[in-house]
Amino acid sequence: MAQVKVYVLAKTLEAKGDRISEAIHESLVEAIGLPLEKKFQRFIPLEKERFIFPSDRSDEYLIIEISMFEGRSKEMKKELVRALYQNIGSKTQIRAHDIEITLFETPRANWGIRGVPGDELNLDYKIEE
Repeated sequence: MAQVKVYVLAKTLEAKGDRISEAIHESLVEAIGLPLEKKFQRFIPLEKERFIFPSDRSDEYLIIEISMFEGRSKEMKKELVRALYQNIGSKTQIRAHDIEITLFETPRANWGIRGVPGDELNLDYKIEE
C-alpha cells in the first residue's frame, strides 16, 4: 500500500500533472512492486503566494510525500527515490534539484482499509523484500 501526496504550483500541475502522475506510479510499480492497479495519488495545487520555497528552486518545484506500510528494505526505498528522480525527469524535464521526496513508513496496524485494520488485510502483493 502506498498513498502519494504531491504539493505543486497550480500552473505546473495543469501543464505537467498527468506526466508527473504517470512517472510516480511507474516508479512505485518498478521499485517496490506495487501492483499496477493500486494507484492512490492526491495533488495539492498551490498558488505562488501559498507555496514558499527557496529562490534556487524553479516554479516546477515538487514536494512528494509517500506513506506506505513498513517493511521494505533500505535499498528498496533508495531504488524508489532513484526511480522517482529518473522517471519524473525523463517524462517532464523537471530537474532533480526541483524535486523533494519524503517516505513515511507506518505499521500496517496503523492503517484502516476496506473496513479492517491494515494488518488484517489479505494482500495480493509482497511488502517485505
